[in-house]
Amino acid sequence: MADAALKTDTTEAMIASLSMPTATWAQPAREDALTRLRSMGLPERRDEYWKFTRPDTLTQVAAPKATALADDDAPMFDGVDRLRIVFVDGVFDAEASDDLRLEGITIERLAAADSDLHWAKGVYGVLEANGQTPVARPLAALNTAFATDGVLIHVTGKPSKPVNVIYIHKSDTSDVILHSCIKMDAGAEMTLLENGAAAARFNHVLEVEIADGASFHHIRSQGRDHERRAATHIFTRLGAESAFRSFTMTMNGQLTRNDCVIELTGDDAIAHVAGACVGDGDFHHDDTIFITHDAVNCNSRQVFKKVLRNGAVGVFQGKILVKAGAQKTDGYQISQSLLLDGDSQFLAKPELEIYADDVACSHGSTSGAIDEDALFYLRSRGVSEVEATNLLTLAFLAEAVDEIAHEDLREDMTARLGAWLTRRRG
Repeated sequence: MADAALKTDTTEAMIASLSMPTATWAQPAREDALTRLRSMGLPERRDEYWKFTRPDTLTQVAAPKATALADDDAPMFDGVDRLRIVFVDGVFDAEASDDLRLEGITIERLAAADSDLHWAKGVYGVLEANGQTPVARPLAALNTAFATDGVLIHVTGKPSKPVNVIYIHKSDTSDVILHSCIKMDAGAEMTLLENGAAAARFNHVLEVEIADGASFHHIRSQGRDHERRAATHIFTRLGAESAFRSFTMTMNGQLTRNDCVIELTGDDAIAHVAGACVGDGDFHHDDTIFITHDAVNCNSRQVFKKVLRNGAVGVFQGKILVKAGAQKTDGYQISQSLLLDGDSQFLAKPELEIYADDVACSHGSTSGAIDEDALFYLRSRGVSEVEATNLLTLAFLAEAVDEIAHEDLREDMTARLGAWLTRRRG
């Protein structure tokens, strides 16, 4: 009873500290989310899917201070012709952003959309609410109730260039809640790029509705600011012969929790989600993935690689649920860590739950150190220990990075991972 009372107190304190945006077409969804939040309560360490990750700093009223890093790297995705949408500490920066008009797509801000008949009414909070079963995700409900802004993207065709949402962190105490919705019409195709540290504490939800034959590509780089904390959620639902591909690169950050909830509801759909992270010291990175197969002949892949050193902690919780009737499912899941010292930890919870009999599902999870034979081979040919270790580390991460379809972006991600290793070990 005491634990329940404490959970209620924590939840009510957070709710009291926030203001729900003024009434709009999203108001019913916001109120429903608030009801769900109160019913679930904010997460605590006793919750099944939080036993590896302490949620305290994500649920306390005030965001812990996080110093904004002066980033001297070349801007992420700078070599790509893209449409830029910039948020600074959660506030839209019109001057730094591009004109939001682009053929085959309409883009609006959540805070500026005011039509009672807005298309996003059928998406905002809908996929998030559906994704609360069978696992509660209260931080996502908190987001739906109180998000102050975000982007609403309706894709009707095949825009000529990607959309890049850039999150800039300036204030050491910024506490940001953003919520974005994407609706993909039948046969549409788009690429979404996301990058930046965003805030001292960042709560972000992305809902993606993918109609039959549509294709959505998502590439995300989470910012280098080491003291930042983030909880992100992606909810997506796929129609027949549609495709969802998402890759996330994470470097630094004291606490990062990335949830991805995918539902394949149309036959012959494809969902690939991957991630590569590198962490040093007081670094805690948690990928929690839940993929539901609810149609025939669908394919899913989960590929996650983590490189950890100096006491860093990596977590992977991944589940493939195959419902009755979802025959000819092909589900693949792999989670691996490379521990560069004896102080780091990798905690994994892979799961399969299958109610169909004509399926091919597999999962694997491994944790280990640098291959000493391979290291010796490189060093015997004049490669320094630091350089050899970096080469082997990048080779380890390659399977996850290779999930990026765009060759130039793959190469850029690999180069940035290599630069991180050089800074840390050079």
